[in-house]
Amino acid sequence: MILMLLMHNQLLFFPIIQNSSSDLLVLLLGGVCAFLLAYLLTFGVIAFCRKFGLYERVEAGRKRIHKDAIPRLGGIGIFLAFVISSLLFYAHNPAVPHDEVIRYWLFLAGAALIVLVHVYDDVKGLKPLPKLIAQTITVIIILGPFVDMTFHGVFLFGFSNPFGIPGHHVGLPWYRKPIITLFITRPEISLLAIPAIALTWFWMVGMMNTVNLIDGIDGLATGVVAITAIFITLISWRLGQDSIAILSAIFTGAVLGFLPHNWNPAKIIMGDCGAMFLGLGLAVLSIMGGAKVALALMVLGIPILDLAIVAINRIRRGQSPVHYDTTHLHYRLRGTGLSARQICYVFYSLTLVFGVLALSMTKILKFIGLGLVGVAMIVLIIWIDYRQRQRGVPMTPGDPGAGTPGGDSGEGAPVTDADADAGIDGEGPPAGHRGGEGHGRRINPALTEPSSGSSAAPSRARLPR
Repeated sequence: MILMLLMHNQLLFFPIIQNSSSDLLVLLLGGVCAFLLAYLLTFGVIAFCRKFGLYERVEAGRKRIHKDAIPRLGGIGIFLAFVISSLLFYAHNPAVPHDEVIRYWLFLAGAALIVLVHVYDDVKGLKPLPKLIAQTITVIIILGPFVDMTFHGVFLFGFSNPFGIPGHHVGLPWYRKPIITLFITRPEISLLAIPAIALTWFWMVGMMNTVNLIDGIDGLATGVVAITAIFITLISWRLGQDSIAILSAIFTGAVLGFLPHNWNPAKIIMGDCGAMFLGLGLAVLSIMGGAKVALALMVLGIPILDLAIVAINRIRRGQSPVHYDTTHLHYRLRGTGLSARQICYVFYSLTLVFGVLALSMTKILKFIGLGLVGVAMIVLIIWIDYRQRQRGVPMTPGDPGAGTPGGDSGEGAPVTDADADAGIDGEGPPAGHRGGEGHGRRINPALTEPSSGSSAAPSRARLPR
């Protein structure tokens, strides 16, 4: 609905390129179809999880996110809705270029692998190494290095140069060329391609884990990803990349269709399988067609900076960067007294503001936009610290590995009955509840947190109730 209104009214201060009216119709129908399928399929996933006892899991030393155990495989519904809708409205669309269709099938194969592996992880649990290997294999599949020594998939080896001169000019120095590349100018397999391969891996794996990290509160990751996908759709349409805009609209619809089920108090959570698929989708869509990586960095700048700051602070405290604690931004906002819905509104607002700025700014001005993301992060941290000190619960990380299983979930985040009723924290399920022990969101230990069964427990400060 949001996507339809934005497209219809041509908001966000930019002229729309003369796109085909039939493409616009396909875009809207694809998005609506994905929304309805995700909404309806999620009912089936909920019933399936309840039948087989596939509820959220709590890992050692962590506290349940929700008051009651809820189903945890919502990502299956999102993925199936995207696959079905994209097959109907994108894969067999004659307007889609052949090379783009190849990238689509490679993306679908990689996404299927990552979803299957993390469904198993959600149900049984996996150690860090197998998850990282699965993510790496997924990136290799999407790169498509399978025939004629060429990458046929999605490959990040160049960027638009904000200081470049448009057009083809002989003899231009590298810093004035319209595109800056990483040692290669074509997606060919060679030793010179190694830096670009590493960058593509870092972008995709990093995006998957960034989305997984913000999936700590009902509706947070779902809403932020949906808003980001809307802006990717809009900029693709603006640039005349109609087919990519259609695929992005389908992805957006599938994510939005899950949101009513995931909104606080959630009836189901997406699990790692959903978070990984959503992150991979954003990473791939931001590369396809080019010119969208800077937008993704601006729109998701706050979660990305949060991930970097938390990892750096853990290292400074002598901890592993994958040490579990509750110093991520959404947990700290919870410590200020905000409810789950209010925290979502904060993140949604920031995502919308930076999305609008990214669309309205020229290439050079986007550097200023990225700087504004940093300023916003600093202001937010200062305000959080002020609010926590006012409430007498400052964030003071403890020693690595400190904490008591079943105790408070972390530093600076008081647990109250009101929080439990709001779906932020709560007690475990009744004794003997099948599949009931678990955490609402298991952060991917491959790049972020320890795996299930790890001896590491959260640092903890005694807080007033």
